Amino acid sequence: MTDTSSAAILTSLSGTTFSKGHGTGNDFVLIADPDGTRQIGPEAVAVLCDRHQGIGGDGLIRAVRSKHLPEGRDLLMMAPEAEWFMDYRNGDGSFSEMCGNGVRVFVHFLIEQGFVTLSEGQSLTIGTRAGLKVITRSNDGYAVDMGPWEFIFPDQAAAKAMDSLVNAEGLEVPRPALSISMGNPHTVVALAELDELAATKLHESPEVDPQPANGTNVEFVVPAEPLVHNGAGHITMRVHERGVGETQSCGTGACASAVAIRHWAGSGAPNEWQVQVPGGTVHVSFLPGLDGKEHVQLSGPAVLVATGTIA
Repeated sequence: MTDTSSAAILTSLSGTTFSKGHGTGNDFVLIADPDGTRQIGPEAVAVLCDRHQGIGGDGLIRAVRSKHLPEGRDLLMMAPEAEWFMDYRNGDGSFSEMCGNGVRVFVHFLIEQGFVTLSEGQSLTIGTRAGLKVITRSNDGYAVDMGPWEFIFPDQAAAKAMDSLVNAEGLEVPRPALSISMGNPHTVVALAELDELAATKLHESPEVDPQPANGTNVEFVVPAEPLVHNGAGHITMRVHERGVGETQSCGTGACASAVAIRHWAGSGAPNEWQVQVPGGTVHVSFLPGLDGKEHVQLSGPAVLVATGTIA
């Protein structure tokens, strides 16, 4: 019988080097596996991300060359320059399509490891399970073209500007919400007051009806009053990430929240947004894409705080 205890799993990973990083408090364990030789299963991911018996993180990112993964090889056919693939897992070991904070930290990790060089203003294309992403280095972090956004239930969104009801501990009644795909699913709820946002309990997954097919991340958002200041919209957000729980930040969630609030605000709403999360602030912009669709760009910092070796 295979020993699947935390101690046994950590022993099996003995000698593995890792880094710990975060983007506005959304934190990750990062492991370099350029040749795709290291298999890290869901149980191992969950142990490594455990904040009491492991390293601790909202997720794990494995840096692997795209040619070593089927999904990566498919993307290389479209973009041969996408040498690197961000193999991202949620903290419970489940796969996730994309992580907006994680992708910035991933590129910073590649630079610090000496795998790539990227000067300010230069861009790098990487592979993810949500497709190709282009990251540009700036003077204070990284900007990521997150690609086009989509309504998950477009008919309901067009007809009623809402498609579901969300209930969470701390809310007196279920609230209307709007479900948006940023390559991964999100359901956004607008609240009226910061006190109400603070009182919402996110240690358990909110109830979403109907829920998108593969589950959903749930964002609770308070628009500023006034909403627009110096040409940019301002919102404050908390999030419950599927497979993780509440996190200090969620990049794709910030993008989805800006999409929803802009939609509810109507014509004349700005294309620039500042999103305040518990771990800091990220910037969201809406830009025309080369594919003719509207794209969302996410900008923010990326920090590596530690490196080490599993004993």
